[in-house]
Amino acid sequence: MTRAEKSGLGHVPDPAQPRQLRDALGCFATGVTVITACEAGSTTPVGITVNSFASVSLDPALVLWSAARSSLRHQHFSAAPAFAIHVLRADQAPLADRFTRRGHGFEGLDFLRNEHDVPLLDGALARFECVTEATHEGGDHTIIIGRVVRFQVGQGEPLTFFRGGYGRITALD
Repeated sequence: MTRAEKSGLGHVPDPAQPRQLRDALGCFATGVTVITACEAGSTTPVGITVNSFASVSLDPALVLWSAARSSLRHQHFSAAPAFAIHVLRADQAPLADRFTRRGHGFEGLDFLRNEHDVPLLDGALARFECVTEATHEGGDHTIIIGRVVRFQVGQGEPLTFFRGGYGRITALD
């Protein structure tokens, strides 16, 4: 243990042992989203479940999310001219699971496409259709900023991610 850790000042991030940092970051409850686009240079749909979504600006309408460079789907999303962010409802954990590393993706799933050929999933709590505004390198991720060209709002409670698992929250009245 370092002197800072012994004195209660906390831990120093260690890339060789990321578990402590991952556990600390997992204390921040986030929403769960599915990002969809097309594979680079084709119309084949691709999707990924992420919790690294945030609003950036209202004017212009900008949002961001981060794609891990270690993901096999990174190349498609970092090169995509357009994408959609689907904020999932509390009852949509199975949909989130479809777009994880071992999920079935679009196999057997009904979806529509917008004018940019981006796959759109039905029934999300919110959906943001975006064109890529910018990408930035951010450590082991690529930060993707999208300009919102259309959005939709649904009903229900959000699906959340906290300490490595799904959850739900309800609004305080």
